[in-house]
Amino acid sequence: MRLAPPLRTAVLSAAALLLTLSGTTPAAAAGPSGPLPPHNPYAGPPGTATVHGDTGSSDATPLPGPKAGPLSSDRIALQSACPTVLVGSDGFPVALCTTIFGLTPTVHLLDPADGGSLAELPLAKGSLLGGVYAYLDNLDRLVAVDGNGDLLRIAHRRDAAGGWELYVDSRLPLGAAVPAGDAVTGVSPDWQGRVWFATGGGVVGTADDRTGTVRTLPLPAGERIANSISTAPEGTAVSTTHATYLLTAGADGTPTITWRRPYDRGPARKPGQLSWGTGSTPTFFGPRTGTDYVTIVDNAAPTVNLLVHRTDTGAQVCSVPVLRSGGSGSENSPVAVGNAVFVASTYGYPYPKLPEDAGPSVPASDTFRGGLSRVDVRADGSGCDLVWDTKVRSAAVPRLSTADGLIHTVLRNPVIPGTDATSVLDPYYYAEVDPATGAVVRTKYTGAGFVFDTLQMVGSIAPGGVVYQGTTTGVLRITGE
Repeated sequence: MRLAPPLRTAVLSAAALLLTLSGTTPAAAAGPSGPLPPHNPYAGPPGTATVHGDTGSSDATPLPGPKAGPLSSDRIALQSACPTVLVGSDGFPVALCTTIFGLTPTVHLLDPADGGSLAELPLAKGSLLGGVYAYLDNLDRLVAVDGNGDLLRIAHRRDAAGGWELYVDSRLPLGAAVPAGDAVTGVSPDWQGRVWFATGGGVVGTADDRTGTVRTLPLPAGERIANSISTAPEGTAVSTTHATYLLTAGADGTPTITWRRPYDRGPARKPGQLSWGTGSTPTFFGPRTGTDYVTIVDNAAPTVNLLVHRTDTGAQVCSVPVLRSGGSGSENSPVAVGNAVFVASTYGYPYPKLPEDAGPSVPASDTFRGGLSRVDVRADGSGCDLVWDTKVRSAAVPRLSTADGLIHTVLRNPVIPGTDATSVLDPYYYAEVDPATGAVVRTKYTGAGFVFDTLQMVGSIAPGGVVYQGTTTGVLRITGE
């Protein structure tokens, strides 16, 4: 990542496409099980503290989605694209959005009862990703870097009149750590309380706002960082447009490289990607500690591969071709828990705007065919196997619940069933997918057209089985009735 209701047959035809394909038979596959990455003591609640759920970017949550039965979907109009909705320990959702007019990053405090905006706070404008990657700390403060290069902790409280307000609780200028013309793309805390950050130009650093100490390490020239970063007890994972790294920090906070593993970045950016290289924020996962492995999707042509590395040594466990039935390209972080990894295709997704430095794609354009794959790492760590591969047309980064055993996402179905065409009239459906088979098991129509476009943004499952899903114009709130 970097804005007249259709016939029921559209949903049924999408579900009919889900029968799989290769690898072991779906009937033989089990639902994923295993530990989530360990909870970071400097982050908010597990599953809702970061864009990807936790600091390990598992895109999994211990919270269940909407209860069984009829579903309800409501749209909260914020006149902003809202890729980030996080939920603190107090139950209040905090959304980081970018206004449609003016492109101003804006923080919204949402009402847990109905999702309405209780307060808002505009931030200094910065890069495209400045309005995406942030996290909640252990005090429910939103941690983000604004367009001035300041590391902010944004809290909320009641004001004198009894209403709610958002305010900057602390500010640390990163100064020369962010070169002129560069901008921070991702932030995540480590287990010592420092904030790791990465810039689009390839600088990785740590900031300690308790002491004001900022330390940096420039990665090799020409390597850019187009997605966020992930932290685990073993270190910080960063994927540039050329390679994946595990970094640790010295006693003074200076980052050092533990290992570096290049990948096949292909001949060019693919349609439906925002940069030339992997579209993945690295994902930590594993059956023993929850961080045994780190995984990304490369940009090989014509078929991309899921790459899994051992976290401790960087040794490659496997390289498995994925997204073979749909479009083989992804801008999304893999979803993983235990031994199971899920990859969603964004190939051909019609993003309305690209970063200025995205460069041309090869081919110049293509249709959005969808695609969702499951890969399992073998129990003995000797390799990986493709379990199933479908044409699910996910229009959001999926979220796996270990509580209800389902994958939660949004489908973008074609107006004309059975085609791969996209249009401004496309219908969108909240959907739940069985991770054992890849079949869609429940859907709810949310709306049609641009205002309901989820634009490959991440949904967040809040306590009480509430799903908050960003769109180009606000937030969807999906609940069980």
